[in-house]
Amino acid sequence: MFLLFLLLASSMVATLATDLETDEVGEGLAAAEAGDENAESSLLLRRLLRRTYRPRSAMTCDRYPKVCHLKGSPGHSCCKKRCVSLRTDNLNCGRCGKKCKYGELCCRGKCVNILYDRNNCGGCQKKCKKGSFCRYGMCSYAH
Repeated sequence: MFLLFLLLASSMVATLATDLETDEVGEGLAAAEAGDENAESSLLLRRLLRRTYRPRSAMTCDRYPKVCHLKGSPGHSCCKKRCVSLRTDNLNCGRCGKKCKYGELCCRGKCVNILYDRNNCGGCQKKCKKGSFCRYGMCSYAH
C-alpha cells in the first residue's frame, strides 16, 4: 500500500515538474529561475489543486426532485432550483414565483395582510378576540 502511494506521489511530482517547465504564462518559470522558493512552491500547489480539486455539482431539485422530500428540507416544492414551501414562502406563495406584497405574509398558501387582517393579526393564524380589530399587526391597538 505504501509502495503504491509512493509511486503515485512521484508520478504527480514528475508531471508537475514538466508542467512547470512548459508554463503557458511563464510567471512561475521566471520566478523559479530567479530562485524564489515561495513562488515555485505556490505554483506547484496551485497546479496540484487545479488537477485534484473538482467541485461537486450541487444537488438541486431540478435535477433531483426527491431532494425536497428529505428531512430538513425547507419545503416539498421545487421553484427555481430551490426547495420551498408554497404554504409559507413569501416569494413563492401558493405557486412558484407569486410574491407577497409589503406588509403581507404567506399563510397557508395565500398572501394575507398581517397589519390589518383580524384572522392573521401580526402573524399567521393569530386571531383577534371577538369585537376587537387589528391595527398595525396588533389586536385592539389604540392610537
